[in-house]
Amino acid sequence: MTTAVEKPRRLLPRWRDYGRPRELVVRYLLLLFVLGITVGPLVWQFLASLKGVGEDVFGRNASLLPHHPTLRAYRQVFDQVPVATYIRNSVIVVVLSIASQLLFSTTAGYMLSKPGWKGRKAVWVVLVASMMFPFESIMVSLFLSIRDLGLVDDLAGVWLPGFVGAINVLLMRGAFLAVPREIEDSAMLDGANEWQRFRHLYLPSAWGAIMVVTINTFISAWDDFLWPLIVLRSESHMTLTLGLSRLQSSSFGYDQRVVMAGSVISVVPVLVLFVITQRWFYRGVSAGAVKL
Repeated sequence: MTTAVEKPRRLLPRWRDYGRPRELVVRYLLLLFVLGITVGPLVWQFLASLKGVGEDVFGRNASLLPHHPTLRAYRQVFDQVPVATYIRNSVIVVVLSIASQLLFSTTAGYMLSKPGWKGRKAVWVVLVASMMFPFESIMVSLFLSIRDLGLVDDLAGVWLPGFVGAINVLLMRGAFLAVPREIEDSAMLDGANEWQRFRHLYLPSAWGAIMVVTINTFISAWDDFLWPLIVLRSESHMTLTLGLSRLQSSSFGYDQRVVMAGSVISVVPVLVLFVITQRWFYRGVSAGAVKL
């Protein structure tokens, strides 16, 4: 008696598993369109910054690729403005922002994930309501508070209004709610106190959400322009984004290639951080959105 030989399971998917060919073409065209919108301006700025003096950046005679690539614009950026000082100031603001955001968002999110204490719903409503007001609506009152504290033209005045964000608190709350209650009950039976459960159980489980908070805080603090423009006065305290904007002033002789080079310099750290941590970023977004 012969038995039918079982066919080996197909490990690699076939093209038809992803849809019809026409659907695939439309899908990839849409992806290329979105990629061009998001990455295209940055690529254009980088190519424009490599152009020589005689090459046009705008106009009919301008070409996408530089005919004679040169790093002259980048050398001019470092010669005209103190880039190292700007970077140092931006790093200080970013480090302070990340440290305070992680400290307060994790502890506040942990407390909001715990049921049974009075005022929990009221705090939740206040946090959600605070996200409805744009920054411009409270900008004047924030500046008056910073002025009364004597923090005008100080890096602490740039950092203080963003020391914690409601969205990060809610994100950490969602990540902590995803931890099964049974695991915490087991830890309590083993004698773990509140701090030990928070340190050894909840924080490792919310590692992805912590990375999301870190990346979001880095991007917002590094790219912030409006608030440092209002608070800071002296050049020695300017952040990178604010300081590089001085390249557009007539005192340096407005050069489009130099401005493009400054823009690329300010964006590179954000791109490098995102490329390194993108795996944890996407994992943390999905984990933190479980029970928002």
